[in-house]
Amino acid sequence: MGEELESREDWPRNYFNYFTEIEEHFQRARGTGLFLLSPLDWALIEVWKESGVPLEAVLRGIDAAFEKWRSRKSRTQQINSLAYCAQAVQQQAQQLARSATPVASAEPPPPFSAPELENYLRHNALLVRQTGHPALEEISASLERLAGEVDNHLRDLESLEQRLTALEDKLLAIARAEQKEEDLFQARRELDQYLRPYRGRMTAAQLTMLEKQFLDRWLLEKLGVPRLSLFYLR
Repeated sequence: MGEELESREDWPRNYFNYFTEIEEHFQRARGTGLFLLSPLDWALIEVWKESGVPLEAVLRGIDAAFEKWRSRKSRTQQINSLAYCAQAVQQQAQQLARSATPVASAEPPPPFSAPELENYLRHNALLVRQTGHPALEEISASLERLAGEVDNHLRDLESLEQRLTALEDKLLAIARAEQKEEDLFQARRELDQYLRPYRGRMTAAQLTMLEKQFLDRWLLEKLGVPRLSLFYLR
């Protein structure tokens, strides 16, 4: 879906605005600017991003979900999670897919500067190294090496993102090996509590991806390391 709905030229702009735009739009729709998204909400945003759901579809879906909620005669409960909007987002994505036509556009400028990118990579390298975990030293060194090549990477951010994803996969493998079975069980119980009110609003594929994103976040937090994706350079 991603390649059909989003041209390669639009990738940096749409990709790196995703988190902030969705968070702020949901807060405006809800009418509570200080409302904090839950771990489930952040994981759901990642699912949409990884599935190639355009930002426009997510924002339209949020609006549609709130319009439907406000049209109800009885509104005993406020919308407290993006998961409430999941069905509407999926519907909007499908509508955009049917109406999408290729649009020629000039290549946009990088979404951040070389110093911002270098600082982000070096800061993450430091956080990884500060864990003191011997198995993480190689990952920290790789991040430092990437930080020293930012001018090259700014010309191909998609390739850099793929490298960071590979490094994060290594972090996750180490994190899984570090966790006890009981801890993982408790994490899944916590996830089930988050998901229980919204399971009927998502497909089996969406739920599977959401569970993965949630548990990945939990594992990295337990290991004490950051997410490496450029998605988090906000």
